[in-house]
Amino acid sequence: MRIYTKTGDDGTTGLLYGGRISKADPAAEAYGSVDEAVAALGVARAAAPSSEPRELILRLQRELFVVGADLATNPEQRAKLKAGVSLVTGEMVDGLEALIDRLIEEHPLPQEFIVPGANPVSAALDLARALVRRAERRTVELRNGGGTVSDDLARYLNRLSDLLFVVARWQAGESPEEPSRPR
Repeated sequence: MRIYTKTGDDGTTGLLYGGRISKADPAAEAYGSVDEAVAALGVARAAAPSSEPRELILRLQRELFVVGADLATNPEQRAKLKAGVSLVTGEMVDGLEALIDRLIEEHPLPQEFIVPGANPVSAALDLARALVRRAERRTVELRNGGGTVSDDLARYLNRLSDLLFVVARWQAGESPEEPSRPR
């Protein structure tokens, strides 16, 4: 099996369940941004000091594969998507909200803005959060342009960036973080 197919040499990319779009299409921008966030989460997972954050981050990476599949599907074939496998669900959003609430209770958030970089794990999580925000913006752009984006998917990306902020603060722990100060 070869990794290259040459089918994308013309500037197009394939969709799940058939069809091709330009690599510059808003859908490709949206799921490409999701892929960037998955990679940044991989850096955070590799640097995480224990199994608890590593398992959580891996769960989020796998859920982002669901987001990517949902965004990369031929709009005419969406009926083939499977909840929680290739289709983002409300239950996925609810799971993020419950996790945010639990983590904030266990690890209260600082009351000031934080400059990222307390340690490699929290810095990678903050980078992933920023990339999820970009994915969210690209997804809104896709929806505003007439693309198919479910409300659950849009909500998922919004909650995920909130969760990543919380997890980054948890992983910063007692590391000295610099509060943002106006000049």
